Amino acid sequence: MQDEASPVATPPTAADTAGQAVADPAPAGPTGPAAGPGAGQVPSVEVDVTVVEVTTGSRFGKPGPPMRRSPLIIGLTAGLGLLLAYSAYLAVQNVKSILILIFIAMFLAIGLNPAVVRLTKWGVPRGLAVAAVGIGAMLLLCGGLFALIPPLVQQTGALVDSLPTYIDNLRRNNQLNRLNEDYQLLDQLKNVATAGNITKALGGVWGGVQVAFSALFNILTVVVLTLYFMAAFDRLKEGGYRLVPASRRERVRLLGDEILAKVGAYLGGALAIAVVAGLSSFVFLLIIGVAYPYALAVLVAITDLIPQIGATLGAVVVSVVGFATSIQAGIACVIFFVVYQQVENYLIYPNVMRRAVKVTDLAAILSVLIGVALLGVVGALIAIPVVAAIQLIVREVVVPRQDLR
Repeated sequence: MQDEASPVATPPTAADTAGQAVADPAPAGPTGPAAGPGAGQVPSVEVDVTVVEVTTGSRFGKPGPPMRRSPLIIGLTAGLGLLLAYSAYLAVQNVKSILILIFIAMFLAIGLNPAVVRLTKWGVPRGLAVAAVGIGAMLLLCGGLFALIPPLVQQTGALVDSLPTYIDNLRRNNQLNRLNEDYQLLDQLKNVATAGNITKALGGVWGGVQVAFSALFNILTVVVLTLYFMAAFDRLKEGGYRLVPASRRERVRLLGDEILAKVGAYLGGALAIAVVAGLSSFVFLLIIGVAYPYALAVLVAITDLIPQIGATLGAVVVSVVGFATSIQAGIACVIFFVVYQQVENYLIYPNVMRRAVKVTDLAAILSVLIGVALLGVVGALIAIPVVAAIQLIVREVVVPRQDLR
């Protein structure tokens, strides 16, 4: 028997094996003992599968493995977070005055926007409506300043001119002379009136001038920012709504419009109450003959814009001026403002504000106290609208979610 040369066998590849398994399935031969050796057995093939990672080809390279959560890394992260928070706090403190001016301008723009909307409904273009409302507000502001500044300057000049007369009266006063003999008041006055103290006093006067210019600059800044916010009100509002997910945007828009409407209604109601207070004070001061009734009435109207405590401040100032005029005028001022504050607190204010913002008296008082503690007069002005917004969010968002649990 001749030996035939057999070719060298090569191991089959995975693709060949898979193709052979599909094309030529193994025949079902006999499986008993009569079957030949190796019959019916499929050779096993080990396939080395390599997973290729697909990258996006970023120009910044491939991201590395996540960092281990060691105590050192956690401590460094916490420290950096605290440092960042403290830096943000310092930054806010440095620009606090500017942020307050921006907030006041936004508040005024929200409050004046209903007047702009009403003018646009009458067919006036929005640009002209913003200009008309802005000019009207500035005229009212300038009228109030012109009403207060001339009497203040005139009374200050009269006081300076009357100083020699006051000093002569003090020298001729027998009671003062006895006190001087007992306590050496004039000697102590000479010790106080030193060059250093006079320099400090002049520095205080210069500081007052600086405060006046700073106040004027702040007023102009608020006016300009208010006009800009009023002109871009709709665009800013829609831009803010677009930051909300589309699934919730409509509900947020409805809530936001309601909050803005409450702020506008509050400012309109506060202005109406202030006008009533100013007109009532003007008529009363004219009747009893107190000097500068127009300026004092404007002062009462401005202070009445501060909730809860503003009317009292204006009443105190006017009563002091009344007592300077005569005892009878001072007593009449005290009686008038006590009666008027009762009428305002229990009749005018509830009817106006409950329709505008629907805030309870207790919530109003607490919000004003907290606002004064946080932001001073500005906090008092914005306290009630903020509480009205919080009440609306709690009633429409928080309570329904709690009811579903």
